[in-house]
Parts: sequence; structure tokens; C-alpha cells
Amino acid sequence: MTQEKLKQLLDATLHLNGITADWTDTTPLLGALPELDSLAVTQVLTAIEEAFGFSIYDDEVNADIFATLGSLSTFIDQKLAAA
Repeated sequence: MTQEKLKQLLDATLHLNGITADWTDTTPLLGALPELDSLAVTQVLTAIEEAFGFSIYDDEVNADIFATLGSLSTFIDQKLAAA
């Protein structure tokens, strides 16, 4: 459920025109998606906060979280579990 919502969020935020539909846990994000630059990371984080209803603090964010769709989805699941 989280991953499907995340794929829709990424598609809308990064204007990817539906390419996220076929993404899996291992789909690389940071460094593999030209649309995911430093400004876009901030936009994605804000969209995640709004969509999932929690805050993300600066010290929680690193490149590992954005390595793959699965790592970002796991981060969200962990935040939801802690809330």
C-alpha cells in the first residue's frame, strides 16, 4: 500500500508521466533519475510529509533513503510505525 501511494506521489511530484507504474523495490532513484535533483528531493520530502501525515527532520535524510524505491518506501513505513 505504501509503495503504490509513493509511486503515485513520485510520478506526480516529478512529472514522470506514468513511468513509475512498473517500478519495483530495486528501482534506483537518486543518481538514476535526472528529475530527482536536490530541489526535487525537497519537494518529494514535503509531498511525503503531507501525504503520509508525519514530519521528516533534516538529520533523518541521507542518500541511502533515496537509493531505491524500496529504501524510500521502507523509510516511510518506519516513520508510520513510530507515529
